[in-house]
Amino acid sequence: MSDEQRESTPDELHGWGPSLEHLGKRVEVARAMGGPEKLEKRRANGLLNARERIEQLLDPGSFREVGTLTATVVGEGERPAPADAFPAGFGRIEGRPVLVGAEDFTVMGGSIGLAAADKRYRLTQLAKQERVPLLFILEGAGHRMTNALKGHGRTPNDLQGLIDLSGIVPTACIVLGASAGHGALAAPMMDFAVMSEGAALFTAGPPLVEAATGEKIEKHDLGGPDVHVKRSGVVHNRAADDAAALAMARQYLHYFPSSAFEPPPRREAGGNTGERRLDEILALIPPDDRKPYKMKRVLECLVDEGTFFEVQPQFGTALITGLGFIGGEAVALVANEPMAKAGALDSDAGEKGARFIEVAGAFHLPVVFLADNPGVQAGSKAEREGALRAAARLFAAQRRLTTPKFHVTVRKAFGFGSSVMAMNPFDAQTFSVAFPGATLGAMPAASGGRAAKAGANEQEALDALQLGGPWSVASTLGFDEIIDPRELRNWVLDGLRITAARRAAVRAPVERGGYLP
Repeated sequence: MSDEQRESTPDELHGWGPSLEHLGKRVEVARAMGGPEKLEKRRANGLLNARERIEQLLDPGSFREVGTLTATVVGEGERPAPADAFPAGFGRIEGRPVLVGAEDFTVMGGSIGLAAADKRYRLTQLAKQERVPLLFILEGAGHRMTNALKGHGRTPNDLQGLIDLSGIVPTACIVLGASAGHGALAAPMMDFAVMSEGAALFTAGPPLVEAATGEKIEKHDLGGPDVHVKRSGVVHNRAADDAAALAMARQYLHYFPSSAFEPPPRREAGGNTGERRLDEILALIPPDDRKPYKMKRVLECLVDEGTFFEVQPQFGTALITGLGFIGGEAVALVANEPMAKAGALDSDAGEKGARFIEVAGAFHLPVVFLADNPGVQAGSKAEREGALRAAARLFAAQRRLTTPKFHVTVRKAFGFGSSVMAMNPFDAQTFSVAFPGATLGAMPAASGGRAAKAGANEQEALDALQLGGPWSVASTLGFDEIIDPRELRNWVLDGLRITAARRAAVRAPVERGGYLP
């Protein structure tokens, strides 16, 4: 038995015995959560409790709790709420310090009491002060109704704190059950949100919805993954269960520095992180720009093996946003997906891309743009959904990037579709290149000629201009180079090398001015 495991004798405690015993009993009550019956019920349903979720999220044995004894001393007629239904503290992920808090559904439905509200805000302040990431695990009913009976005065809350953290430290939200009201608002205010298949997120749950509007609806139809991952875009990714969602949050942080006061991390993933020709890329990308292909396979080929992590794969699918390592350097990737609407940008894709680029730029990740699109989505539906505004937001977000950016025209880039993908000259690209055979222009020659009622000779001239590909653009340095597709990875590696000094000098958050359209 080690010295740490051996219990001290009364003589060795120097009179501290009673106080330490009292502390131990209070901590034991607080960590009992909602009691054995509720905990066993969760276990039988295959669900982790709040403390188990924290332990699984963090490196083993690294959790140090704060606020354990909140809401354990209560007034007459009140029942204690162990840790006020929100165990929280600090720990480590991949050896790096983080802060974390988890709603405990076994205690008053995970509702937010006054002490828990203070604890949540305290975490945001610690995250900003110590410059470390913050993670929330949600499964709760929002603000506790009895809070109104106590009066708490004018106090700040965690939503204010989360906004203050934006662009300062990475934040992630993990939704692992039904989350409503104030708690649910954390998800859209944090950098990354993931939910399990059994989770739901809503302003108000089904009973309140029925009482207020008369609508009868199940919780998953109201705010499950199909709603918020595929349709609303409030949540970025979905996971099969608690364990997978927690692992995904860990993986997301893998690509980011602990704060915007540091450069992104280097990760040597295996031995194949150096230069290599991408011979397989020729089989992945058909030269005929009317034939679709899976851009994700190109991105997986480009990055260091096994490091591609897609963000929001089920929302705005005409645009792929993801993270990876190239030569051990963390990068953000923004690419058109020809398998979805031929890569044309709709409102969902534009909004998704703008948000992703802002987060990547805030934490100094270089951004690689791979353009292959026919422009902004056309048609009455796209106009009603605000495709133009979303594309403008994407354009503004990429224009405002201060981190290195690299542009590649893969096969086609027409009209504003090229601009939003960082193709415009003098747009602070470290390099702008194209593959041979790429087609460019204000719009596709065939449809543009028909719309303009071009005569046969004019149409022939338009077709010939389009078939000229990138050569005329390159002849006036509109592109820095036309490259062999197999050299794409090596070009990005050299781009990272030439920007190394600039990236190493990063020591402060990005200054923001103006606003997105």
